[in-house]
Amino acid sequence: MGHCCSKNVPAVRNDETSPTTATAATGNHFTPSSTAYTPPSSNDFNSFAASPFQSPLPAGVRPSPSPARTPGRKFKWPLPPPSPAKPIMAIMRRRGQGKSHKEVPIPEDGEGAAAAAAAAEGELDKSFGYAKNFPVRFELGKEVGRGHFGHTCWAKGKKGELRGQNVAVKIISKAKMTTAISIEDVRREVKLMKALSGHKHMIKFHDAFEDANNVYIVMELCEGGELLDRILSRGGRYTEEDAKTIILQILSVVAFCHLQGVVHRDLKPENFLFTTRDEDAPLKIIDFGLSDYIRPDQRLNDIVGSAYYVAPEVLHRSYSVEADMWSIGVIAYILLCGSRPFWARTESGIFRSVLRADPNLDDSPWPAVSREAKDFVKRLLNKDHRKRMSAAQALTHPWLRDENRPVPLDIFIYKLVKSYVRTTPFKRAALQALSKAIPEDELFYLKAQFKLLEPKDGALSLSNFKAALMSNVTDAMKDSRVLDIFNMMEPLSYKKMWFEEFCAAAISVHQLETLDDWEDIAKKAFEYFERDGNRVISVQELATEMNLGPTAHSIVNDWIRITDGKLSFLGYTKFLHGVTIRNTRPR
Repeated sequence: MGHCCSKNVPAVRNDETSPTTATAATGNHFTPSSTAYTPPSSNDFNSFAASPFQSPLPAGVRPSPSPARTPGRKFKWPLPPPSPAKPIMAIMRRRGQGKSHKEVPIPEDGEGAAAAAAAAEGELDKSFGYAKNFPVRFELGKEVGRGHFGHTCWAKGKKGELRGQNVAVKIISKAKMTTAISIEDVRREVKLMKALSGHKHMIKFHDAFEDANNVYIVMELCEGGELLDRILSRGGRYTEEDAKTIILQILSVVAFCHLQGVVHRDLKPENFLFTTRDEDAPLKIIDFGLSDYIRPDQRLNDIVGSAYYVAPEVLHRSYSVEADMWSIGVIAYILLCGSRPFWARTESGIFRSVLRADPNLDDSPWPAVSREAKDFVKRLLNKDHRKRMSAAQALTHPWLRDENRPVPLDIFIYKLVKSYVRTTPFKRAALQALSKAIPEDELFYLKAQFKLLEPKDGALSLSNFKAALMSNVTDAMKDSRVLDIFNMMEPLSYKKMWFEEFCAAAISVHQLETLDDWEDIAKKAFEYFERDGNRVISVQELATEMNLGPTAHSIVNDWIRITDGKLSFLGYTKFLHGVTIRNTRPR
């Protein structure tokens, strides 16, 4: 949803198919092919379709030329989120065997079989509360895209502020909204687009209307085509400078979304449109049909997205906004070399590659790509989501850094500071020692964030964090409950945080571990810790510090020096990194 390109070709949503030209892949590169795409049979029963906006194909599989799907074959394994009512889904699947292609509604969690029966009988409330005067306000023109659940049309305003202005209108059929989930999908997308519409790289939302048959979403008309089209027109590869221009715009709007507590979940070249056909036309992000709200400490578990751009942790069903950063890493890789970092001829092969393979940064053209650009890609395509840069951090990476360009406020800082103020004095001492050893290059981001918090007399308090976030608040931030994070930052109400301590609070050990000189940083930090923070600590106390049970005592026992009962260098680095359940399992 949200696709509003004005090209006179089918604009196909993730769940839509039409008989157009497909793309064939030679090796890992994009080459056009005349192979015709065969749409799936309308008689196929899709037991996974909990929403009409979720695809019977993996999300992102499109019949138009795209590096986002396996060419020349039809996907059999779906990639929408599973139903939250699995037992009822199984019943509905059994009932649907051998029936027509009519969608069998699957209720939301807690609704039960009665709700399923009610939905089947058409008792769903499909009233959205939108204005009902669409024909009075707009004159519909030619259709620019059609899919199974709706179509996009060019239109011109007849009255009001948009009089005489060309717009794009997404028309969604209410007849296709056969579940409460599908209705909520439309409602949420409209809310998100309205709340986020103020950003310069966000598709502008004008209004939403409805009548007895349809919902009409009126949006800005982008006439420059998809980023994907530009990539293909260049033979797949951008120069570094041109790639920077694209990535900067993507990061800017994604940083804004993440600050608002919104994860897009389907970032790919097809979902970025140019406003005009000019070479320097700005980009706009579209299609929030798979987007969702996410609280600062929340993990999502729906498997959604586009196969070639999906992050490893999405396949593991535990992810947050870092999944979007992986997708941006894939886009950056494609822009710089013209091929996909993870490729296979089957969907299972794609996912195995995403989970296990490392992106190739050695073969041509990578030797000619700058060291900074390769480091940028590597720091986004890290399979450990904790080691990936946030969108705001990526904007300060040496490859993109510009001291004259403003840096957006980063919600990641709030998460780290919240954890810091609630941890033990011993852990804070370890982090303070580490902050004294971080390279000057890494301080650029921290200095920018500290400045955005507008310290008073050189120090921060909780009021600074609140004021900075509230200056960026939208309705989306309220709906995602981002502001709840202040409840966990209450200790800052009683103290001041100077820049030195802010650095200790706002650094990520996991991200520092990705640096080439991590060993030198850790050794230098340990010297500070030995002098100012190291103390005698028992195995039991250390385990408690790390929130570990008695079964993990044998692991941390080796971290304490026999000579004086203090942490060794190994113990210090492990203490900083933390221990996961996976680390503590017996082999």
